[in-house]
Amino acid sequence: MIEVCLVDDQTLVRQGLRSLLALTDDICVVAEASDGDEALAVVERSAPDVLLLDLRMPRRDGIATLQALRERGHHLPVLVLTTFDDDELVLQALRGGAHGYLLKDVSLEQLVEAIRTLADGRTLVQPAVTDRLLRAVAERPRPAVLDGLPAPEPLTERELEVLRLLASGFANREIAEALHLAPGTVKNHVSMVLLKLGVRDRTRAVLRALDDGLLGGPPGPPGR
Repeated sequence: MIEVCLVDDQTLVRQGLRSLLALTDDICVVAEASDGDEALAVVERSAPDVLLLDLRMPRRDGIATLQALRERGHHLPVLVLTTFDDDELVLQALRGGAHGYLLKDVSLEQLVEAIRTLADGRTLVQPAVTDRLLRAVAERPRPAVLDGLPAPEPLTERELEVLRLLASGFANREIAEALHLAPGTVKNHVSMVLLKLGVRDRTRAVLRALDDGLLGGPPGPPGR
């Protein structure tokens, strides 16, 4: 059972999410919080598997909560779920350690799959959000978080294909289907991409690829 904590300042939103997630067989809401301060206390008490986090909240907001979690040594997967699709907020959340980012207009099926993805140790960014980032990053200066990283090793054409699909939020299984590869082969390609880019996870790989211009433009859908 995947244990989830809901963090949102709107009681009705939390109640709605709890009711919807109760329809699943493998996800259980074990705690709720109405702001970042409550969230930090709840994480200490309940140790959830996944944290669903809103960004705009009173007192301590979502970005500050991510920072506090990192400073306290918590590495639990955080799925940012918000109505705001501001490009800078997306970047701040991902740089702050969020493992996934979804807008609140997603379907229950998409939300459930995202929670399962994060609980499985993977990352996810909604493809529509990724498309916006591809267009927005070119207009912003290189973020300080990427300063000091060595120049990435050149990626092969296959590794670039894998990277583009990663940037669209697809899991290894979906990448394997799109490129007609074995799942184990895709896993090896992903590991090599991370190694060459000098990052430790898929989210940071996409961030670095965006900032270094490795993706060129918005990635196409699988199979194209």
